[in-house]
Formats: sequence, C-alpha cells, structure tokens
Amino acid sequence: MKIILATSNKGKVKEIQNTLSGFEIVPFEEVLEPFEIIENGKSFKENAIIKVKAVFKAINDKNIVVLSDDSGISVPIMGNRPGIKSARYAGENATARDNLYKLIDEMKKRNIKKTSAFYTACIALATDKAIFTVHGWMYGKIIDEARGEKGFGYDPMFIPEGFDNTLGELDESIKKELSHRSKALQRIKMLL
Repeated sequence: MKIILATSNKGKVKEIQNTLSGFEIVPFEEVLEPFEIIENGKSFKENAIIKVKAVFKAINDKNIVVLSDDSGISVPIMGNRPGIKSARYAGENATARDNLYKLIDEMKKRNIKKTSAFYTACIALATDKAIFTVHGWMYGKIIDEARGEKGFGYDPMFIPEGFDNTLGELDESIKKELSHRSKALQRIKMLL
C-alpha cells in the first residue's frame, strides 16, 4: 500500500517511514508541486485533518491513502505553550533550533530550570471513505538547556519519564519506543 504523507518535515518523514516500514511512504512533495497548507485549527486534531484533507483533495485519486501528523510540545506551567504553535513558536520562518532556543529563553526568563511537559501527536488518515484520527502522548520534563544532537525539534531539552537523559542524547531505538508519534502510528497501523 502506498501512503502519501501530508508533510515535508524530514524528521517526521523518517520517523513515519521507520515505524510503518511495511508500507511505501512518500512525502506529498514527491507527487505534487509543493503548496502551502494553512494550519489554522485550534487543536492538533483540527490541524492534522486540515493537512490530510488538503493533500487528499490536491492529489484527486480515490485509490490513495493520505496520512498527516500534527504534533508538538506543551508546557503546563506556561499555559501549555508552545502547543499547536510548536513548529512556529519563534516565528513563521523559524528553524527547529530557533524554536528550541526560544523555549529555553522563556524558561530562563521565568527562572525555571526543569518543569513538566508532554508531547502530543495526532495522526489523521484519509481514504475515499472516511477520515480517521488517533493520538499518542509522551510525558516527561524539559530543562533549560539543549543536550545531545539526536532527534529533532525540542528533543535536546526533553527528558522522558523514567530517564535522566534528553531525547537528544538517547539512542534512536529508545526514542522510537517512547515517542508520541510512534504510539499514534501503532494505533493507525491497525486501521491500515
């Protein structure tokens, strides 16, 4: 089965390809001209559905399956920010590193060294029959520094529950086991 991904984020593409290794996974930009998808939903679920609908409609082929992901990190002490704005936390054209360091700066301004945080992933799957959604979460803490070069996004500052190292320091196989996205993808696998 060929699955078109409604993302061009290389980190997400790699993680999804690894988790759904029994399927042919193709980023939408390999089958369509790149186009902007306006993510103006108020939740991870709404944004995942917006993305999956946009790509499914643009491809216009009832025989394909489109999968999207909307995910991010939430910090309860900061009103669950960055939340759905995780990818744009430091501005519209910010890099993952810009976003990471903005969150670290926000913590330092508030004199927070370590605090609870969690990742959320919503996976949406579109077929010609319906749209399905599932969620996955990963809980832990964030620290006011970046440690490690593995993973992507906020991984270098996130310490998962039961660990002392950040996701940026942990082996990829451990992250795959704990990941919010992996948990959601395992649930979507049952639908596939």
